[in-house]
Amino acid sequence: MDAMDAIDHEAGVPVPGAGLTTGALARRLGVSPTTLRSWDRRYGLGPATRADGRHRRWTPDDVAVLEAMCRLTSSGLPPAEAARAARDTAPPPAVTPPASRSRAPGALPLGDVRQECRGLARAAVRLDATAVEEQLDGVVAEYGITVAWQDVMAPALHAVGRKWVSSGDRYIEVEHLLSWHVSTALRRHTPRLAPSGTPVTGPVLLACAPDEQHTLPLEALNAALVQHGVPARMFGSGVPADALAAAVRRLGPAAVVLWSQARPTASLPLARHVADIEWGVRGARRQTLMMLGGPGWAGRSCSGMLRPTGLADALDTLTAAYGTEPARDLTPARVRA
Repeated sequence: MDAMDAIDHEAGVPVPGAGLTTGALARRLGVSPTTLRSWDRRYGLGPATRADGRHRRWTPDDVAVLEAMCRLTSSGLPPAEAARAARDTAPPPAVTPPASRSRAPGALPLGDVRQECRGLARAAVRLDATAVEEQLDGVVAEYGITVAWQDVMAPALHAVGRKWVSSGDRYIEVEHLLSWHVSTALRRHTPRLAPSGTPVTGPVLLACAPDEQHTLPLEALNAALVQHGVPARMFGSGVPADALAAAVRRLGPAAVVLWSQARPTASLPLARHVADIEWGVRGARRQTLMMLGGPGWAGRSCSGMLRPTGLADALDTLTAAYGTEPARDLTPARVRA
């Protein structure tokens, strides 16, 4: 989209020749509107013109300066120095931060991903909590939980993980901040189900294997299920085998999803034991639908148990098991902007 033919996202109407609004520019750069206003106030990196003398309208030249500012701050240059360098027009000079200063991590290896994913990753690398939160809320509101997770959240988290492995402890703080905000966003967008009397079918039970601590994929599935009217019980990380079996007997779930991120935490004997648990009156005993989620189960013989290919596949299967309509309208495998 040409900056001079921008849409006023705040007013919802075209503004020919007026430039980008602050909100539109923030989404493009992957920063928060508050950050742009702060850079304007502190370093003079504001728009050349203001519509009606008040509203910020950012021209292509303004955008070029801000893009340079983002590149330089992401490389570790202090904001005041980056602002001075960014004003020297594009392409910005290559500046090496002084050895005595703390250097921030560089760009993440994202590959072919949505623009929103790149914006989220840039905000996370800068440890810009406000921008991360706004990016996450924006993609969930626009695309829904499933697409937001598959096309934005998960790729950014995987890229941080790869950088951590290759670069050492320097990226731990980025992973922790991004993970916390993803979890917070998923919970914030999980609606409350209205009471529906005595359910005919039990809820979907979501649990990590006993030694598994990675819960974010289950949190995304929990949010998507509840969004589509399927009651879920989220038990989180490291659920002991006895506790999981007891919960299955008490709840009589429509399905159990057991998550394993890594092969050492994937216990097939436990999965088979849970799948074999029966409940109900004699002559009408029932068993649960067993679903094994996560890469830890790869290469295992999982006969009689489901292995979804991703969140969309799991959501379709579980909504069907519970008796609601599959969520195909919200879960294209790879929707491109």
